Formats: sequence, C-alpha cells, structure tokens
Amino acid sequence: MVQGSIKLKREIHECEVEEKVTILKLIFVVIDGMGGLPVKELDDQTTLEAAYTPNMDMLADKGRTGLMYTVKRGIAPESDVAVISILGYDPFKYNVSRGPIEALGAGLEFNDGYLALRCNFATMSPDGRIIDRRAGRDLTAEEARILADAVNREVKLESYPATFEFKSTFGHRGALIIKSDTIKLSGEITNTDPAYERVSGLGVVKEDAEAMLEKCKPLVDTESAKASACLVNEFVEKSHLILEDHEVNRRREAEGRLKANVILTRDAGSILPRFPYINKKYNVKFASFVDMPVERGIAKLAGMSIISMPPPSGNLKADYTLRVERLIENIQGYDCFYIHIKGPDEPGHDGNFKLKKEIIESVDRFFFGTLLERIDLKETVICVTADHSTPCILKAHSDDPVPLLISGGRTGRDAVNRFSEAACREGALGVLERGTMLMPILIDALRR
Repeated sequence: MVQGSIKLKREIHECEVEEKVTILKLIFVVIDGMGGLPVKELDDQTTLEAAYTPNMDMLADKGRTGLMYTVKRGIAPESDVAVISILGYDPFKYNVSRGPIEALGAGLEFNDGYLALRCNFATMSPDGRIIDRRAGRDLTAEEARILADAVNREVKLESYPATFEFKSTFGHRGALIIKSDTIKLSGEITNTDPAYERVSGLGVVKEDAEAMLEKCKPLVDTESAKASACLVNEFVEKSHLILEDHEVNRRREAEGRLKANVILTRDAGSILPRFPYINKKYNVKFASFVDMPVERGIAKLAGMSIISMPPPSGNLKADYTLRVERLIENIQGYDCFYIHIKGPDEPGHDGNFKLKKEIIESVDRFFFGTLLERIDLKETVICVTADHSTPCILKAHSDDPVPLLISGGRTGRDAVNRFSEAACREGALGVLERGTMLMPILIDALRR
C-alpha cells in the first residue's frame, strides 16, 4: 500500500512537471517599420535609440538580443515578404506576390488565373506626376468607399473580355481583382506605382524612383502577360477619368485637401501561395492579432486563427491596451500569438521622426507596459522585432537589419540592457542573415 502510494505521488509529480512545460507561451510581436537610421536632430540616434522604452529595455536586459535581415542582405522588403520570411517561409521558394494575399485578406474571391493587385488611392497632376502616393493620408473610410463604388459601377474593361472588383480596405489602401472567362491572367507584369519594383518575384522598394505614373508592362512574352498589362492600364486610365471629377474629390480640393484621383497598382499575382500550415510545421497552436488585409491574408495562408480586432482608432492607448486584453482573454486557448503592430511605419514614410519616436514610446508604455503586468515571464517567451526598417531620412523601407530580442522562459541572457539597433548589435544572437532563421530559434526557446 505504501509502495503504491509512493508510485502514485511520483506519477502525479511527473504529470505536474509535464503540465508546467506545456503552458509555456510564445508572444511574437512585430512592430512595423520600427527600425531606422540615425537622425541628426536626435543627436545622431535612431528614433528607437532616442525613445524612452523601459519595458522593452527590461526585456532586452533579461533576454538575448541581436540583429536580423528580415529577408536577406540587400533586400529592402515590403511588409508581406518580410512577414512571410520571419514566420519561417522562404519567400524565394513560394509564390508570394502581395496582390493575391491582399485580396484574400480583404475578403475578395480569388482563384488561380485571376489577377490580383495591391492598390493605393493617390494624387496625380495632369502631366502624370505623382504628387502624393497616399492622397494626403487623410482619405476617410466613407470617401474611399464612395470612390470605389463609383469605379466599380462606371468603369468597363473592353481591351479583353474581363470583369473586375475593386475594394477599398483601409485609408488610402485597396485591392483589385481582374478575371476573364477567355484567358488565364498572369502576375508577370510591372507596377504602375513608381515607388516599388519586382525583383526575383518579390516586391521591393525602388531606389531613386521618379515620381511619375508608370505604364504596366509584361515581364514575359506571353499572351496572358500582355493581356494582364493591357487590362491594368485600361483600369488605371478609366478609373482616373472617373475619380478626377468625382464630387468627393471636388469637395476635397475645395477644402484644400489632395484629390484621390488615381489608383496605383503593384505586386500583381495570379497564383495564391500554398504554405505548410504553421501549426503542423511546428506542432503548436498559433493565433494572430493583425490589422491590415495583407497580414490577415498571411495569417490565413499560414493556418493561424485570427482574433477579431476593430480597425485602429487613432487612440494609441486604447488600441494597444485592447490588444493586450484580447490576448489575455485568449491566452489559454493557444500556444503562440503573432501580433503585428502597425504604428511606427507611417511616420517613417512621412519623415516625421518626432511622431515615430512618440509612437514607439506609446507601444512600449501601453502595449508592453500593460502586457508585462498580466503575464509571468517565467512561463512566457517574448520575441520583439520589426518587419523592416523605415528610416525617416529615407521616407521608405531600407535593407538595414532590424533589432531583435528574445526574452522570458529559459532563454538566458546576454550583456545587452537596451533595445536599440546599436545595443542589439552586441547581443548574443549575433546577426541573423535570413528572416527564416528566426522561427526555429523561437520554437527551440519555447520547448526548452
């Protein structure tokens, strides 16, 4: 009887130990465009180095740090390519054109052979010069919806038998689907957006771009590519005629705001990527908190559960603390959480270093400050990084490596006690040459 009791206690103890291992969680936070380059007005510090970030600094102090090229050296990636890479999928292996991913995230129907493109409402002068790629960044959801409805209602494609659906998604952003019953369309075409180009099938920032509307051209000598380029040009030209004199734009012009009078297209694709599901790949259960259609599309393709969130309200405290509340509400149902925070990217594009610094500080205070009060770091692994750098001095994405920290659980620590580009350069993680190197490190940290 005594021996049986001892055996039972041992089995209970072993079960308790096993249960403790299984409740270890991973919180993977990607802060969009957080990385940067030194700013003269900030005493030659980056916005992250100049920001007051005691919570991320504490995580760096208790963990390991490094730098990471989110795709690889020499690539200034768009967010979709970078996110796909740091989630463990090689963007050079999979067909990762942003258009189909954006369309999927926006809720548009897409089948292989359709053509999908990421779009921007923009402002164009009569001579074709792009005055602002984002129409002043002040296009309201209602204005965008009305303009999109007018384009869908009044534009007819006639160069090839084809129909389309254009959807405004968030702010100046949109997604376009073109389909034909007579020909399969091709994503092997160039952008009309002058700021981006296609390199090895990936969307990357175009260096020294001239701000002129581009003509869409086929990249291969096929009828599908020629038809696709022709249809995109027809759509852009005809929609411009509708938008130029639309009452929404007449009102915006009267109010001293920029017209949203042209639709820029980029990152065309005609095939939806097929990723191995992340849960099966790593034997975990992933949930995601994402704002933008492209991130929702990636989460769907990766097989993550998507925790429903309202669009950003502009109230940073409310937006960031709500994400923590939803995370805590769902923390028992999942092993891993992918959280994409958009904040710092837009002021980086605008060259507004003061606002970028303030937003980084708000992320630290309202997201991480709230989160760290609600979790036990002994039972949680936290990774903090960025999808790319958006230096204010460039007003565009760059190919610079981004800071990286992994803290909590049994990850160990190095001598770094600040979270910044300069500090992380000295960290024990070194420099990750590919973004695809990160997920195996995180899964290893989760299972230690």
